[in-house]
Amino acid sequence: MEPNTVFNATVCLIGVLILSVHLISVAIKKDKRKDEKYLFYFFLFTIIHFAAYLVFTFIRPVYTDDTFVIAFYTSFYIMNNIEVLLLYRYMSSYVDVPERTDAVISAVNVSLFLIYFLLDIANIFTGLFFTSVDGVYTRSPHMILSQGYQFIMFIIIAAVALSNRKLHVREKIAFSVYCGLPFVGIVFQNIFRGYAIAYASIIIAIEGLFVFLNIEKSIRLSKQEQENKESQIRIMISQIQPHFIYNSLSSISTMILIDPEKAQTALDHFTEYLRHNLQSLTEHDLIPFRNELQHIKTYVELEKLRFEDRIRVVYDTQALDFRIPPLSIQPLVENSIKHGILKKLEGGTVTVRSYETARTYVVEISDDGIGFDPGTVGKQDSSHVGLNNIGFRIRKMCDGDMRIESAPDRGTHVTVTFSKEGTES
Repeated sequence: MEPNTVFNATVCLIGVLILSVHLISVAIKKDKRKDEKYLFYFFLFTIIHFAAYLVFTFIRPVYTDDTFVIAFYTSFYIMNNIEVLLLYRYMSSYVDVPERTDAVISAVNVSLFLIYFLLDIANIFTGLFFTSVDGVYTRSPHMILSQGYQFIMFIIIAAVALSNRKLHVREKIAFSVYCGLPFVGIVFQNIFRGYAIAYASIIIAIEGLFVFLNIEKSIRLSKQEQENKESQIRIMISQIQPHFIYNSLSSISTMILIDPEKAQTALDHFTEYLRHNLQSLTEHDLIPFRNELQHIKTYVELEKLRFEDRIRVVYDTQALDFRIPPLSIQPLVENSIKHGILKKLEGGTVTVRSYETARTYVVEISDDGIGFDPGTVGKQDSSHVGLNNIGFRIRKMCDGDMRIESAPDRGTHVTVTFSKEGTES
């Protein structure tokens, strides 16, 4: 057996074994992160790719027909590009690329992939990249152009990772190394023809990617889980406010003699309000948005006992069937009422709106109150209850985001986005 055949078979066999172990470890994990789902598909296809090349390595000496050689090498060219296509999907979910940026890069990714797919098919008839002469794989002078899609996407992937401020240095290095090693491997494979150096570089790159990223993210998520629990306790406790309980009971007490039926309804609202808050103290999972919306309405009714027409709330809920962290929207409505519209003598209006986009569910809370400087949120949580804690829980529990727009005397607009993955009921 030729030395290059032994080398290529060994590389492919090691690749299949290592990737199979990683695939199983991801597959048996119960609570998979969004990026791990894409990682699973990436590993699965790479195993198929390496297994196909392993089979080719052993049967290549037997089947020397030109048609056979061209067919197999064309399939490998296409599979190399599919791996890069899947790599970007994994990277974008891991890095959490902004929706608009991801849409543009994904369009470029798919467009380039289709262009090179057609070029690889055209190569069968034109020999643009390679051909076969008497059963021998023969590169054309333009062969390096066949790697154009991979080179472009490797540059884009590395640039996106390196420019992301949320990634740790180790994570940036892991993505950069993955993009760099196959590039180097392709160059050396063109020098030492017949040796699958690019495949060896892919194994090394995948190991670096899996070890550095998986361990880094697991450590980070473990810390974030603890921080999330502490944050959840703080925000839940902040919702059981003695002065609100006292004011509500005082209003109900006064109402008993004037309007007993209305007092009974108010007492039911008060009981439901306390039940939801106390239940949320032990709730670690996402809850239906419908439940949170009902809690908002209960809270609003209790506040109206004291402030009546000074509080006006408009509900425009176009999307309801998704899940969110408990007490993630109600405190925002509470802030709009207490620290926004009630600071004005005539009161004001709070609007609660929900809708969906292709990839997210969005909840907007806006008011025409006195507004504030968002830059002071971290310094005065006593005035704007737990905004930092709420934002933290939204980001960590369901891959969401919270954006605050406000200015003195111009009202406040809060936009909360929830990724559709993991939030649909």
